[in-house]
Amino acid sequence: MIKGLFETHLLVRDLDNSISFYETLGLKLGVRYDNVAFFWITEDKQHMLGLWQTSEEKMQKRHFAFNVSVDDLINSPQYLFERNISLKPVFGRGTDEPIVHSWMPAAAVYFDDPDGNELEFIAMLGDKPKQLSYVPYLSEWNAEISKG
Repeated sequence: MIKGLFETHLLVRDLDNSISFYETLGLKLGVRYDNVAFFWITEDKQHMLGLWQTSEEKMQKRHFAFNVSVDDLINSPQYLFERNISLKPVFGRGTDEPIVHSWMPAAAVYFDDPDGNELEFIAMLGDKPKQLSYVPYLSEWNAEISKG
């Protein structure tokens, strides 16, 4: 019955600032009201993001991931740098290259929006999952896969 996730919502402190940020990422503003804005994530209008302005006291940070191609993921550090968005270290790893969630497997990079909501670009890899005791960088994953 479920075909995917249609929409998700985030709380933000400054709606105008957040609208600018998400437009910088390439999302298209669908509609804006006094305290809420809705973005189309994809051109086919199958995925939506809602931003709700709230007070500092009610602010709750969240996490979600944007699905991207492997090529776009590899190029995403430059894409984000050109937009003055910094990558963030995760799982004890730096920001030198994407990390891999080996159980999926999928490669990912992480960054925050202006309110500290944790965002992720993620790309599924065509490899078989592996249970590793660490979170590898993409180059480490590729070396692990080549070992067989």
